[in-house]
Amino acid sequence: MRTFFPSDSCKESQLNAINPQSWLQVERGKLSKLSSSRTNSSSIESFIKVPEPPILPFFKPIDYVEVLAQIHEEMESCSPQERSTLYLLQFQIFRGLGETKLMRRSLRSAWQRAGTVHEKLVFAAWLRYEKQGEELIADLLATCNKCAEEFGPVDVSQLQVEVNGCSKETVVMNGDKSLKNVNFKIGDEIIVCDRQKIASLSAPFHAMLNGYFTESSSQDIDLSENNISPLGMRTIGEFSIRGSLSEVHPDLLLEILVFSNKFCCERLKDACDRKLASLVCTKDDAVEFMEYAIEQNSPVLAASCLQVFLHELPDCLNDEWVVEIFSHADRQQRSIMVGRASFSLYCLLSEVAMNLDPRSNKTVCFLEQLIESAETDREKLLAFHQLGCVRLLRKEYDEAEGLFEKAVSLGHVYSIAGLARLGYIKGHKLCSYEKLSSVISSVNPLGWMYQERSLYCEGDKRSEDLEKATELDPTLTYPYMYRAASLMMKQNVQAALAEINRVLGFKLALECMELRFCLYLAIEDYKAAIRDVQAILTLSPDYRMFEGRVAASHLRTLVREHVGSWTTADCWMQLYDRWSSVDDIGSLSVIYQMLESGGAKGVLYFRQSLLLLRLNCPDAAMRSLELARRHASSEHERLVYEGWILYDTGHCEEGLRKAEESIKISRSFEAFFLKAYALADSSLDSSCSSTVISLLENALKCPSDNLRKGQALNNLGSVLVDCGKLDSAADCYINALKIRHTRAHQGLARVHFLKNDKATAYVEMTKLIEKAKNNVSAYEKRSEYCDRDLTKADLEMVTRIDPLRVYPYRYRAAVLMDSRKEKEAIAELSRAIAFKADLHLLHLRAAFHEHVGDVLAALRDCRAALSVDPNHQEMLELHSRVNSHEP
Repeated sequence: MRTFFPSDSCKESQLNAINPQSWLQVERGKLSKLSSSRTNSSSIESFIKVPEPPILPFFKPIDYVEVLAQIHEEMESCSPQERSTLYLLQFQIFRGLGETKLMRRSLRSAWQRAGTVHEKLVFAAWLRYEKQGEELIADLLATCNKCAEEFGPVDVSQLQVEVNGCSKETVVMNGDKSLKNVNFKIGDEIIVCDRQKIASLSAPFHAMLNGYFTESSSQDIDLSENNISPLGMRTIGEFSIRGSLSEVHPDLLLEILVFSNKFCCERLKDACDRKLASLVCTKDDAVEFMEYAIEQNSPVLAASCLQVFLHELPDCLNDEWVVEIFSHADRQQRSIMVGRASFSLYCLLSEVAMNLDPRSNKTVCFLEQLIESAETDREKLLAFHQLGCVRLLRKEYDEAEGLFEKAVSLGHVYSIAGLARLGYIKGHKLCSYEKLSSVISSVNPLGWMYQERSLYCEGDKRSEDLEKATELDPTLTYPYMYRAASLMMKQNVQAALAEINRVLGFKLALECMELRFCLYLAIEDYKAAIRDVQAILTLSPDYRMFEGRVAASHLRTLVREHVGSWTTADCWMQLYDRWSSVDDIGSLSVIYQMLESGGAKGVLYFRQSLLLLRLNCPDAAMRSLELARRHASSEHERLVYEGWILYDTGHCEEGLRKAEESIKISRSFEAFFLKAYALADSSLDSSCSSTVISLLENALKCPSDNLRKGQALNNLGSVLVDCGKLDSAADCYINALKIRHTRAHQGLARVHFLKNDKATAYVEMTKLIEKAKNNVSAYEKRSEYCDRDLTKADLEMVTRIDPLRVYPYRYRAAVLMDSRKEKEAIAELSRAIAFKADLHLLHLRAAFHEHVGDVLAALRDCRAALSVDPNHQEMLELHSRVNSHEP
């Protein structure tokens, strides 16, 4: 989901409306003291609230690896028409895991392998919807004479429709063989047609003109009561001779379409269908024509209308007529409109509707259609669960309960969380606790189970469940937030901050940033509070706090009154200090303030984008890059930002071309830096290293600040190391350190290591750890420069700081395997695989399973890994080898 799916708090009625003005009085230089909150936990509780975790509308199987493997196995033997649906289910699993890149790849695969026009149309629209806001990339590629990969429009004329027309060779059974023509009378007009050509249009006409009806021996036939105009009949006569329709007004085409349906003229109907389909251009056209398409069973016209609707997602769902069409289509109408892709269509429409407003009636209608479209058990359980989540949000508790029960009966254990939440709402807290306890005792437990059960107990039991939830799935944010808030209620400020910082160290979740902002307010640390709210606004400019009731920008205005102002020089000094100490959040906040003060906005937005990439926020980084382009002060600066936009979206060669265009206009640091960066990435030829070195040296000769020059020196050192020029590389790193580019310690450590001075390398990395605020990667790198015990300690620290990094799990598992502790090694990998779908973890576990002779487990992991990366060569080889041993 693009937007936050709000929780339905069990205690919503107890929540007091939050008015920040009541506790944050704006008086220049003075803030209402929260001294009472230091002694009264209820005052803190009035604005430090942790909402209950929502029941997510996702497919969350107990063992996602097993389900991915099953889907992969089915793909190996299924028909081409079934493949895209399997990729859609794969997409749903990755969505439940929060794996955005894998989700998009599954959607792309569904589009690429679509077996029908309808599937191609739906998945093209879905990919377009996912790529909203990326129109600039297509425009930039066009300036490089390259077309962006398009996901439409689909040529609906390729839609194959079975046409059962009458043979052109007609046999006169009882008619007058001397009659060559037939005169159709319509009102006062006579339309002369070729009798046998008309007879060949359909079986009814053949029977009428050549069979045992009175008309078979009549020259004149009156068609005045058949809703066809003289011009329409004339056009039909021409079609019977030529086999094609000339340019005809849409109203006349519709008239002929109805007539052809009445008289079963399949070829004529198909021609009208296709001709009308080519005339659908706007949403209003589509609304008008879709009604005819459904009434007259015209699938090509319906597909054309559908394509127009989907091309205008999400805006078209604000049109009540469009929503009406999608909401009330019955099985036959869905078949006309979207063929066999009904489930895929309503998956898309439901997702878009939930992103717009999960509580809306149209969301309910689309999910009801999804249920009707579902065929397999996996499709049905997803549809039941999603509608259950929406009914829960709408407080339609009885309906939600029935839907969750159906999902559970089909094997979706996660829906038990929905049943437990409903039980608690109805006052059956103990029953809810027992439901979760039963699940935990009957399956291999997952983090969400303990998190959900914690809601239905108190005291030590709740704390134990939340600790277990974090142990099993450290990506769950609720346990950290609850613990931090609880510690704050106990006046344990530093412990509360330490707890929320645990999760923010590896997952920049806005709700966690918001909570930390509130904690800082409670202790009147306004400098820290302003830092966090400015970072929040950088990540999400429209973010609203306190369950959506207050704009973050408004809170920033209130807090800003109580923080001293900085001059431009102060801002640059602050940025330099934070950048040097690898304090990315602090740097973001300073840049936000600098942007508000004016200055070179293009440069500042560009710096902002670099920080956001380091923080693994690619969407926000791209938004900042686009803003940098918009605020560029010159053409050559704009070309550099365009080059980075192209490079960051995978168009390396085009990014390189933009850098070259910029250099032709002006030799600037950023243009040379971009060219060096793109060239190093796009060329596999080692001989290009000398060119990259030359480009970085040219960059360093151009004016720039020390922040960027330090980065260039660091990159230059890296290239020199790859070329074996260790002394020159060391000089670069030392020069970078002189201007406080702290990350150069890592490069210098590598030089020492390559010179066989492991101890000095270790010391160098220790300096980086001590200086850097974000130092998890430094611990991981230092682990390579010490003995096994110290390595183990460093990697344990890495896992503690950032449990999503996979190398420590792999290292520990390998050590255990070397010690012949196979079960422990596999368990170490399984610990991480439970919450992270990672190719390397699955690959290693598959190899371990193969080593111990568990062929089926190895094959399962191979298939799941190939779902993550279907083209990984080593994985393909292992899969082939294991598959040959399958019993």
